[in-house]
Amino acid sequence: MNQSSHSSEANLHAIDYWQVIKNRYGVILLTFLLVFMTALVITYVMPKKYESKAVVQVRPKTGGSLVLPGQADSGRLSLDNGQTFFPTEFEVIRAQKTLDTAIERLDLVGRWGSDVDSVRRTLRGIVDAQNIRGTSLIEIRVRYNDPKDAQAIAKAVSEAYRERRTKIQAEYAEEALDQLRRAVVAQEDVVEDKRKLLSQIIRQGKIIPEGHTPGVRGGGGGGYTADDSAEDAQRSFAALEQEKIALESQIETLLKYDGPQLMAYAAGLSLPDNIIPVLLPQFQEAKRNYDAAQSSGLGIRHPRMISQAKVLEGMEADLVEAAANLRETLKAKLELSKEQLARLEQRMNQKKDEAIKAGLEGQGYSDAQADFESAQSLLEQLKLKQINDEMAGKVFEDPIIIHEEPTLSQVPVSPNVTLNLALGAVVGLIFGVGVAFFLEYLDTSVKSLEDVERYLQVPVLAVIPKDVGVLYKQSGMSPDAEAYRILRTNIEFNRKNPEDNAITVVSGGAGEGKSTTLVNLAYICAQGGYTTLMIDADLRRPRLHTFFDINNSVGLTNYLTTELMLEDVILQTPVDNLYFMPSGILPADAAGILNSRRMSELIQDVKQRFDLVLVDSPPILGVSDASVLASEVDLTMIVVQHRKLPRNMLLRVKQAVENVGGHVIGVVLNNVDVRSDSQYQYYTSYYTYYAPAESQPIPSGSQSSASPTSPQPRAARPAKKDDKQDLY
Repeated sequence: MNQSSHSSEANLHAIDYWQVIKNRYGVILLTFLLVFMTALVITYVMPKKYESKAVVQVRPKTGGSLVLPGQADSGRLSLDNGQTFFPTEFEVIRAQKTLDTAIERLDLVGRWGSDVDSVRRTLRGIVDAQNIRGTSLIEIRVRYNDPKDAQAIAKAVSEAYRERRTKIQAEYAEEALDQLRRAVVAQEDVVEDKRKLLSQIIRQGKIIPEGHTPGVRGGGGGGYTADDSAEDAQRSFAALEQEKIALESQIETLLKYDGPQLMAYAAGLSLPDNIIPVLLPQFQEAKRNYDAAQSSGLGIRHPRMISQAKVLEGMEADLVEAAANLRETLKAKLELSKEQLARLEQRMNQKKDEAIKAGLEGQGYSDAQADFESAQSLLEQLKLKQINDEMAGKVFEDPIIIHEEPTLSQVPVSPNVTLNLALGAVVGLIFGVGVAFFLEYLDTSVKSLEDVERYLQVPVLAVIPKDVGVLYKQSGMSPDAEAYRILRTNIEFNRKNPEDNAITVVSGGAGEGKSTTLVNLAYICAQGGYTTLMIDADLRRPRLHTFFDINNSVGLTNYLTTELMLEDVILQTPVDNLYFMPSGILPADAAGILNSRRMSELIQDVKQRFDLVLVDSPPILGVSDASVLASEVDLTMIVVQHRKLPRNMLLRVKQAVENVGGHVIGVVLNNVDVRSDSQYQYYTSYYTYYAPAESQPIPSGSQSSASPTSPQPRAARPAKKDDKQDLY
């Protein structure tokens, strides 16, 4: 058996959910009514409670108190942080001291005749506080079974809360003011100490403050002249050092160049004693004239050319001498610059030392002055805050304002009948559906054709609808007969040997419709031309004779225990081709009688005489008779009532048949409610569609010529098994 197929049963589809609800609607309705009636009774017996409420406003502490820089105003109530403020106030309203004040004011201990702890617990249970969203209003609600007490308690609690809040705030304000006074006195001492220290530093450092405010020495924003001298020396030293570097660069270039390059570089220097810029243009002009004369055709020995050459030589000598003089001048100037730089560096270092000394003396004074001014400013702010708080304390401001006084309630607010009944209905419906599905989960009975074929490994021969009666007693062509025609056809095609015509009908328990199924199958087979014999082998509680109103005094037991002939115990029914063998007198040992050679001979004899032999038997799980019959006949058909026996019981039925050598041909799923089980509607929906109309004449065969006590022998049957008519 495939285990995965078992687990897949829990995965119901949506249509299966509706199917479960339809099948278990009785359980759902019963559970719904039980829960609903329970809610109704509980609502009825619950004590009525009346509600009274007071609406109060919580006001923050206001006034002109000064908030110091960098400090929070701890004396001010913050209503913005409602996440912590209002829950805290709710607990204050229900706190012990608030409730004790209300208890004492109303004398609830004497009125209720109980101790203080019990009264306090009762009040904590009936007093509730809620914030009106988006406002600073609080509703103080009291629910009690006496409307007058509810009103009085709500009023007493709101007034007690108001008194406690006023007292707490007044005590807190007074304590804060005392702390502020002590802080002012302490700060005054600190300011006096800072002033004395500053005076001492001024005297020791001989510092002259600017104007009326103590400051650092000197002018220009309170600085020292020594500081300015140091800065000037630093700037002069830097400028002279830059000049020295420039001179060194010029001298180095003059030494590096020669000839025309030297003249060109020297002409570009802007110096007072530099005549090269004057001589060089003259030399260049004379040189151009000399070159022009030479280009005109004059030779170098021409008197004019000789005179001009002498002039050029003189001018060139002057340029060389001017360059040499310029170099010497730069060297002298460089030496002078170095001497000045050394003297200036010495002076700059001296000024730096003086500035550092003066700065250290002024730093202590500056720090002392800053501490004094800071302490003095803080003292002024503390005094302003003290004055402001003292003035605010003289103005009384009620922290709690009662906007709505408690009223006497005329209508109870609890229990809420509509809400309770609605919840009862919803819970009852949900619980009923849950119980239905839980029962469906626990139900292991056969619910579908797939269950039978999966667990028994045998085919389902037919599905018989619910409330099918005895067909031969019904007038006209009943649509339910089609189910038995299907059963007849499936029996014919599922038996492997055509000679296997002896079939016993068994069931696991009593009341599964085994006898009715046998009678209707026999009737349908007889209508189809089969000579059919019904044997009532249920020697415990025989029922077949009741369907035909036949006397049960002579039958199977008489034949097995006496020397009666077969013709003496087989009776013909009013239906053509249908014969019946009653059970006879019930014996003491039914299993012993059935498990006899004469019973075996009987089965073999009737198999030769009739086309089909149907043997009724008692439930196979109750007694051993059915097992004996299953071993005697050719085939065994199991009748299973829909949604009755568990699956493991059906497995035992099959095993009981197979253990005695019997062969199960199939299962008939009986008593199926096709209206509630939609999965079977398609299986039976064609019965009515294909059934003959009522106006159609019903074919009826002629009555058998054989007498009731003399069944027609097999050799003289009008219809052989080889030439019987088609089943449909």
